[in-house]
Amino acid sequence: MNEKLLSELKGYQIVGGHSAVKTCLWLKKSLKDEGVCYKQKFYGISSHRCLQMTPALMCNQSCIYCWRPLELLKGFSGWNEPEFIVEESIKAQHRLLSGFHGTAGVNRKKLEEAYKPNQVAISLIGEPTLYPQLPELIEEYKRRGFTTFLVTNGTNPDMLEKVSPTQLYISLTAFDEESHIMLNRPPRSNWERILRSLDVMRNSDSRTVIRLTLIRGYNMDEKAVRSYAKLIERAEPDFIEAKAYMYLGYSRLRLRYENMPEHADIVEFASKLSRETGYDVVNESEPSRVVLLRG
Repeated sequence: MNEKLLSELKGYQIVGGHSAVKTCLWLKKSLKDEGVCYKQKFYGISSHRCLQMTPALMCNQSCIYCWRPLELLKGFSGWNEPEFIVEESIKAQHRLLSGFHGTAGVNRKKLEEAYKPNQVAISLIGEPTLYPQLPELIEEYKRRGFTTFLVTNGTNPDMLEKVSPTQLYISLTAFDEESHIMLNRPPRSNWERILRSLDVMRNSDSRTVIRLTLIRGYNMDEKAVRSYAKLIERAEPDFIEAKAYMYLGYSRLRLRYENMPEHADIVEFASKLSRETGYDVVNESEPSRVVLLRG
């Protein structure tokens, strides 16, 4: 892995040749009793026991809103086995947690529990469905007592037919093929594959969520609301998350601060989407600028 990439991936623990682990802001806040991730509020997972990882430091799109250094994710040699990735990702989490022992205000009981993670968010960076043994990876985590949240851009429906995570997210920013090409910047259009993934979601045995990443000036007008509603009708997810784009990291090279919605904007959008889809607004998290709808 090149030195420039390693310098950009500060705070990451690299696992093998193509995986990584990183503790998120909300794990740190939870350890200090300063708040929890909206996923704990919405779905009941424990933020301080959540392991955030990726099995694929690579992506098949170059989304304008992505704040990760995806421009640098190039090249590796060979795929690691699922058992190796799971074992080493837990060790990597332990290494990251070791720095909290000298931190003031840390809840010692929570820190002890954090060394026994029981939830994995397969979502850190890149597109996880590019890892060819993803079904086996998910099953290995489940075998060790983990709940599994998989977040995908929906461009690999064949893989989605094979996986059985606790919760399956498809992350949508585009609402039609034109916006897909503009916002996701694929080498060639993946839109038909994304539509196929929505069909897979409709038949999934997992709990299902469509997450809408909302960008002011790009995908929050009335046309977007109506178009998203049609996609939601197609996928029939259990939940919808309407979430604000955040002006962070590499996305600042491509978007402006004004493109980041306020929480009030997300609440208004969610209300419109509720009227269009029949889904009810059931929860929200203002710090994360996200609203939850349930069918």
